[in-house]
Amino acid sequence: MTRWLALVLSLALTGCTSTEPPRAHRTRHASTVRASEPIAALPPSTLPAPARLVAIGDVHGDLDALLGALRLGGAIGPDGHWTGGSLWVVQTGDVLDRGDDEEAILDRLDALEREAQDAGGRVIVLNGNHELMNAQGDFRYVTEGGFEDFAEYARPGSGPRGVRGRTAAFAPGGPIARRLAAHATAIRVGDTVLVHGGITPSAARLGLDRINGDMRTFLSGAGPLAASLSGEESPVWHRGYALDPDATVCAELASALEILSARRMVVGHTVQPAGISSACDDRVYRIDVGLADHYGGPTEVLEIQGDRVQILR
Repeated sequence: MTRWLALVLSLALTGCTSTEPPRAHRTRHASTVRASEPIAALPPSTLPAPARLVAIGDVHGDLDALLGALRLGGAIGPDGHWTGGSLWVVQTGDVLDRGDDEEAILDRLDALEREAQDAGGRVIVLNGNHELMNAQGDFRYVTEGGFEDFAEYARPGSGPRGVRGRTAAFAPGGPIARRLAAHATAIRVGDTVLVHGGITPSAARLGLDRINGDMRTFLSGAGPLAASLSGEESPVWHRGYALDPDATVCAELASALEILSARRMVVGHTVQPAGISSACDDRVYRIDVGLADHYGGPTEVLEIQGDRVQILR
C-alpha cells in the first residue's frame, strides 16, 4: 500500500478525507505566534488609495503561482524579494488547501510584508473561506504535504500525527490561527472594497470593522464564530457577484457599495475560467483565475491606478 493511500485510509477512519494527490513535499518551518505573545494588529479597515494597487486572487497552496503573480504585478524581482517600492499588494484570501506550499506561502507573505513596509509599500493578506474552514477543522481539501507541514504541533492522542498537528495549529487560539487572526477579512482601499467572497447590503450595514473584528475574535480563540461569518451570505462565502449576476443582484451590489462609500468591489473565491472579469457595469471585478497548479489557470492580476483599472496578463 502506498504512503498516500495509507494516509487517505487513516483520515477516513477519523472522519476527515482528502481527495487531492500530493506533489513532491519539501520540509519548511513556519514562524509562529505563541499563545503568550500578542497578536499583531489588524490593518485599518479603511485605507487611502495608494498610487498603485495590485490585487491577487486565490493561490491555494501553490508558492510558484503566488510568486508568478507577484512578479507580474511588479512586486518582486527574480530573487523573490520586494522590488515594488511604494506599490500596495492585496491578496484576497484562500492561501490554504489544495497544495503543499501553505507554510512557505505564509512565511513568504510575512517576509514581503516587512520588506514592503521598509520600502514604503504595503502587503495585505485577507482571510478567505478556506482559512475559516481550517480553523473549523474542515480538512477536506488538505494535501498530504499540508498535513506533514504542521505535524510538529501534534498533541498526544489517537489518529494520524499530521491530522493532530494541523488541528492544534489551526484551531481557534492555536499558533497558526492566531497568525491568521492578524489578517483582515474585508477592507476598503480608496474607493475599492476588497474581500474574498462578497459583501451583501446586510453585511455592509454591519461595517468592515465589525466583520474584521468578528473573524479576529474567532481565530484568536476569544469567542465563537459570529453569525455574520456563517452561511452562504458571509463575506468569505458569498458568490452572488461572481456567478453572472442579474439586475437584482447588481442592485444589491450597488446598495452595498453605497453603504460602504465605495465605487467597486474586488472578489476572489469563484474561479473565472476565462480569466479576470467584471460585471454590473464594472462595479465588481472577479480575480480568482485558478492560479494554483490544482486548477491550471493563467497568471493574471488586477491593477488599480487612480480611476484606471486594468488586467495584467
